[in-house]
Amino acid sequence: MDATETLARTLYAEAGRRPVRAIEALAALAVNRARNAMPRPARTPGAAPFARGGHARLPEPGPREVEAVCRDPFLFPSHKPRHPNHALLEAPHGDPAFAMCRRIAVRAVCGTLADPTGGATHWHPAEALPGWAMAQVPVEEIGGLLFYRLETGARPAAPAAPALVAV
Repeated sequence: MDATETLARTLYAEAGRRPVRAIEALAALAVNRARNAMPRPARTPGAAPFARGGHARLPEPGPREVEAVCRDPFLFPSHKPRHPNHALLEAPHGDPAFAMCRRIAVRAVCGTLADPTGGATHWHPAEALPGWAMAQVPVEEIGGLLFYRLETGARPAAPAAPALVAV
């Protein structure tokens, strides 16, 4: 299975029944995560940020990086074997929603998909609130999905330890 197929199946399992814009946002998030995982190019001393050798433009992630991000069970929970949507990873080939996910995946892997999330690197459905999201402000809400941009190297905030109360 190639990167496009892996991304399409992941999109179908995570957001296949959501609006097209939400599926596109999730695909853009996968590309953002793949881009952040790539090693940064060496900076030429004294070069301006937008000059050759500066840090203005990172290399685009390739299919291998996108596929590795898609298989991350902590980013896309449907890859956990006990997740309720895990069976959706075996997408039916005649489903129009899966065909749409496949078209979006092709655009994402080719680099032609616009990023509606503003560089988001984390997400969760609006009906769930994971502990790491409690201290974060979402940058975008699209189709029932909340998107967050955490700085590179920043870890999601951990919830406070429960207080022990004597009764």
